[in-house]
Amino acid sequence: MAKLKRNIIQIDEEKCDGCGLCIPSCPEGALQLIDGKARLVRQDFCDGLGACLGDCPQDALHLIEELVDAYDEQGVLDHLQQAAPELVEKHRQHLEQHGMSSTPAAHTATGGGCPSALSLQWGEQARAEVSQEKTESELRQWPVQLHLVSPRAPYFQGADLVLVADCVPFAYADFHRDWLRDKAVVICCPKLDNLTGYLEKLTEIITTGRPRRITVLHMEVPCCGGIVQLARQALALAAQATGSAIEIPFQSVKIGIKGEVLETVR
Repeated sequence: MAKLKRNIIQIDEEKCDGCGLCIPSCPEGALQLIDGKARLVRQDFCDGLGACLGDCPQDALHLIEELVDAYDEQGVLDHLQQAAPELVEKHRQHLEQHGMSSTPAAHTATGGGCPSALSLQWGEQARAEVSQEKTESELRQWPVQLHLVSPRAPYFQGADLVLVADCVPFAYADFHRDWLRDKAVVICCPKLDNLTGYLEKLTEIITTGRPRRITVLHMEVPCCGGIVQLARQALALAAQATGSAIEIPFQSVKIGIKGEVLETVR
């Protein structure tokens, strides 16, 4: 079988607790539970899109670039037709949502890459006449990167806290007006950064700062969903640390790559 340097799922067996949430999230059937752990049983069935990443509560799944078996779209289709024909349509929609085709030739051309790394471009949108008045920044703190902020900084005390995936402010045109004004903000990348360190820092921010509200903004690409799990885990750990339930209003907002709000979950 041909080898190709491409994105593929890697599973940290020490972190995996065998919950199985990632299994139904893989439209190709590349993951299975074996001996109480999630396993990648077919490299050639993993398309590298990362649909399973956001469903792992233990942050045990990551995308890595490695020389592995080439993605076999026809093999996936044959497997689904035999094992679970009802999933063929779900698989097709999964590819189309990420700008890919369910035909082998079209998918091979992309190398089976993660949608966060695909090169996409769309035509210039028609724009209404805009005011020439300068827009003022709504940022009222520094730093903003989660690795760099101090959990005991005064701007976190009782704040309206916004946890933001790095790419969101670039996609969402009115980010300052809609999501930053009068709020404390921390940013991170759930795909490229170490979420273990982030979890400890965010838990401390919640424990010591007791924010009055938490909003998580993430992009529509599957691997970005891990930031929502990060926030929920931090809330749970903060409750354990204090020995009591922490009742903080929580919402997550999914942003499309063209800047639209796709989904709000409370």
